[in-house]
Amino acid sequence: MKRPFSFTHVTRVTQAMARLLLAPILLLQARRTARNTPRLDPASGAEQGVITGIAPEFRILVIGESTAAGVGAIAHAEALPGFLAGALHDHLQRSVAWSVTGRNGATARRVTTDLVPALNGTTPDLVVVTVGINDLLRRRSLERWAADLAELITALRTRYRTAGVIVAGMPPVHRFPAIPQPLRMVLGAQARAMDRTMREVAREYGAFHVPMDEAMARDRELFARDGFHPSPAGYRVWAHDLARAVSSPAAYSAQLSRSAL
Repeated sequence: MKRPFSFTHVTRVTQAMARLLLAPILLLQARRTARNTPRLDPASGAEQGVITGIAPEFRILVIGESTAAGVGAIAHAEALPGFLAGALHDHLQRSVAWSVTGRNGATARRVTTDLVPALNGTTPDLVVVTVGINDLLRRRSLERWAADLAELITALRTRYRTAGVIVAGMPPVHRFPAIPQPLRMVLGAQARAMDRTMREVAREYGAFHVPMDEAMARDRELFARDGFHPSPAGYRVWAHDLARAVSSPAAYSAQLSRSAL
């Protein structure tokens, strides 16, 4: 039986041909970018904290790769977990406790095998997952990416059965200042494909996908000096976007209500 015409198939073939033709240039640009991009340290300081307010306390856990580790910020309180706790405190009018477990360079699979088993402490009401950029840089296929992400979500939902799980969307790589064209275009196209896969896997496995606002990448002040990771200002904007999604009736109002019981 003849397969129906598919624009998606044509697009994939075209992109594959373009990557093949550009391969020597892409390889050279990738090596230069890796050599010239400044290496920033993860955030330091306490890996947990509390924004005091009205009881009952809402507990969040941020887990993942370099953005969970706070690369681009000095302290976790000035990175994603601290700013997210503050934004949720404002939205929910409740006390919010935060904790973070991150590793620079971690893939989704590495988070599942290394970070999740080492988790301890109190049970969170909400888990925020930041993964994907290292899977992109390691050229993980969409099929393996989907399988690894499904395994990670399953591991977290098995460990924390009453917690909501948010999967933060892929960043707008096609606008990263540190990456030259045409490498930025190629990586950006793959990142968008990974984000679509992320949304589908999250829906299937009971998590909630929150896309990153592309407008963030238009402001150079929201990038750290490496042109790759968020600056503290970038983490703040990202945290407020996540908090709005968590607090919206369409997303986690039911989960937030349950956690208040």
